[in-house]
Amino acid sequence: MKRILSIVLILFLIMGILGNTKVFAEELDTLEVDVTKTTVRPGEDVTLNINFGKQLGAYTFDIAYDSDIFEYQSVEGGTANDTKEKVRVAYYDTEGGTNPRESMSITFKAKEDITTINPTEFMITAEGLANADASVTYDNITIAIVKNITVSPEYIDYTLNLQYTGDIIKGEEKEMTISYSSPIGKYYEKARLVATSTEPAEATLKLLATDEEGTEIDILKSGWGDTQGYEIGGEEVSQTLNVRALFSDVGEYTITLKLIDRENGDTQIASKTFTLNVKEEGEISETPGQGETQEQGQTPEQSQTDNQNEEQPKQEKPQELPKTGTNIYISVIAVIVLLTSLFIYFKKESK
Repeated sequence: MKRILSIVLILFLIMGILGNTKVFAEELDTLEVDVTKTTVRPGEDVTLNINFGKQLGAYTFDIAYDSDIFEYQSVEGGTANDTKEKVRVAYYDTEGGTNPRESMSITFKAKEDITTINPTEFMITAEGLANADASVTYDNITIAIVKNITVSPEYIDYTLNLQYTGDIIKGEEKEMTISYSSPIGKYYEKARLVATSTEPAEATLKLLATDEEGTEIDILKSGWGDTQGYEIGGEEVSQTLNVRALFSDVGEYTITLKLIDRENGDTQIASKTFTLNVKEEGEISETPGQGETQEQGQTPEQSQTDNQNEEQPKQEKPQELPKTGTNIYISVIAVIVLLTSLFIYFKKESK
């Protein structure tokens, strides 16, 4: 009986001691999380700054991330352990409460091989939160703080081209190529190529292509490819389509090529208009047609100058230089005659 009473007294004593120890638990409602950017390019860093709003002597934060999109880089304010699903950052003031922290930061890098738009998020939870002298502990943060991030390449607009060589003659099929390209094009799940045109009065135009089944399609009427669209996008996008154009009459035509997004109400992705001049058979072009080139190493001005030089007759070099001035013998005879006359005159005067 005495032993039981002793145990009870000891328990009451311990409870009394614990009751006199002031340990408080409260919510850390001053904590804030921000990111240095919300849109990140492949290869760029993004940093999460976690501000406590109070001085903490101990904490453990878990930052969950998508390792298919980001790579952990560094942390400031604790020791990090990266599991490829989350990074756990732990800190404990080993200097007896004299070196608490008010914030920590962690940096991730977006992977460089990303070529699509990737919405993702960081999720932050925490435990083991205490003030500088551990007299106050804070509730664990079990409901994650979420920060949304988008990793997206810097896309380059699609370029449309219509190419051919030589003149376009009315009534004759003209082989052409239609192409679109981009060094890094935005992804579209349901893109489609279409075309429109303008013609001279009473004239018609066909822009014909043949699909894999051998069916001939007029792109001006039906567009090209699956009517619901097809996927395009990524690095070094380059698609070329061989077509045959047939112009019914001479004059000026225009062809407008468009890439449209079928998924978003045929929104225009890219567009370009080309002007084409159609000639009669045998008509000589004043200027080279598209795709033709001048003689290598010459400009049109140089060619014209050369032609002018060829048309002018060449002047022959004279065999002897022409004689100019007075004959010297005539001058000598004149002097002799003058001197003879003077001699005769003075002789007569002396008599």
